[in-house]
Amino acid sequence: MKLLTVVGARPQFVKAAALSRALDRIEGIEELIVHTGQHFDSNMSEVFFEEMQIPKPAFNLAINSLGHGAMTGRMLEEIEKLILSEKPNMVLVYGDTNSTIAGALAAKKLHVAVGHVEAGLRSFNMAMPEEVNRILTDRISDHLFCPTDTAINNLKKEGYDNIDCHVHRTGDVMQDAAIYYAQFVEEKSHVLKDNNITEDIALVTIHRAENTDDPKRLNAIVNALNHIHKKLRVVCPLHPRTRKIMDKLKLIPEFDLIDPVGYFDMIALLQRSKVVLTDSGGLQKEAFFFNSPCVTMRDQTEWVELVENGFNMIAGADSDQIIAAFNQMIDASPDFSLDLYGKGKASENIASIIASC
Repeated sequence: MKLLTVVGARPQFVKAAALSRALDRIEGIEELIVHTGQHFDSNMSEVFFEEMQIPKPAFNLAINSLGHGAMTGRMLEEIEKLILSEKPNMVLVYGDTNSTIAGALAAKKLHVAVGHVEAGLRSFNMAMPEEVNRILTDRISDHLFCPTDTAINNLKKEGYDNIDCHVHRTGDVMQDAAIYYAQFVEEKSHVLKDNNITEDIALVTIHRAENTDDPKRLNAIVNALNHIHKKLRVVCPLHPRTRKIMDKLKLIPEFDLIDPVGYFDMIALLQRSKVVLTDSGGLQKEAFFFNSPCVTMRDQTEWVELVENGFNMIAGADSDQIIAAFNQMIDASPDFSLDLYGKGKASENIASIIASC
């Protein structure tokens, strides 16, 4: 069994590493990792691969800094060449990026099986490029590895019972990664000491264009966080681009802004968080993994099971709603022992399915 794993964004590498560890324990499976180059920054350095114990990619396509069409087209062309030369039994793709849809399309057109990790997720917002990518990838995948019951139900509603494919409820590889890497945090993270964080905090991230590029939404979020900071210290790792936008709009954050952090530092911050406020999809789940209630500063979420079970509240970008949700979640005591994402067995489940193909 020969696998070609196509990844291009930092979170995809973290997830792929979790599955690679499980695949490595099964005799007879060879995995070749293809890095499309979609994310190309200092955080994808040699140190990133070494610290995260991620297998080095066998191929680096170095495709980045292009528009959606050009990027996806170039990836499709180059991945097709690799499939023809390497002749894999399956192409494995993750999530919802341009790398995801390019890998799936290249494989399908060459009649190679497609496995989609994180299948069945929906935001029901077709204005998001990620939503288009995940829907199209699901439709042409042979094996859909779904992280949750919600994802399974989404596919059922879309008629996948009548489509020639295999739908599997596997759990979420992100939880596998979180559990694995948490054991190295004390050794590898210095963010708490560097920022004098000794007590509980409210951890905040703001990065989605729908918030950062909309002055009204960003102003409302900053006002809400300034209010919350008076009750609980707010710590926000922030990208320089968003800082520049705040400066341009003359927004004055009264909470603590710190430089962007790596994965180990983020886990350390999560471990000290009493509440998480975010517009990130991944961090909503990671808050759950580390027993922190969450407020989502978006108008919808793919992780509806977190909302339905009381771990998360949707607040949009309205100051009053964000503050009200924070006040409710800071006093919440949801049952974090609930098994929503497989409790760290997702990679093992997926590897076993692949081995039986």
